[in-house]
Amino acid sequence: MTTAKGAGSRVAANLWKLEDAKARFSEVVRWARQKGPQRVTVRGQDAVVVLSVEDFERLVPQTPRMPFLQFMASLHLGGLDLERETDRGRDVEL
Repeated sequence: MTTAKGAGSRVAANLWKLEDAKARFSEVVRWARQKGPQRVTVRGQDAVVVLSVEDFERLVPQTPRMPFLQFMASLHLGGLDLERETDRGRDVEL
């Protein structure tokens, strides 16, 4: 692996030590958007990957949310007794 010129202790074009990534976060983000995912290491081990939002959306399927009423109906709570006694408060002596 080679160190890019001016990259501090960055080991490769897409690999950053945590301290470098923190100090140069704007550059990490720019590279993620222009050149692809950027790996960040902690004590020499891969820890996280910084992705562009486009890469993230491509990787994570967007599942539409179920409308609330449909969700509640899907719980099949028809047999559940949800009645409660009327609460008239409590007597307070003043």
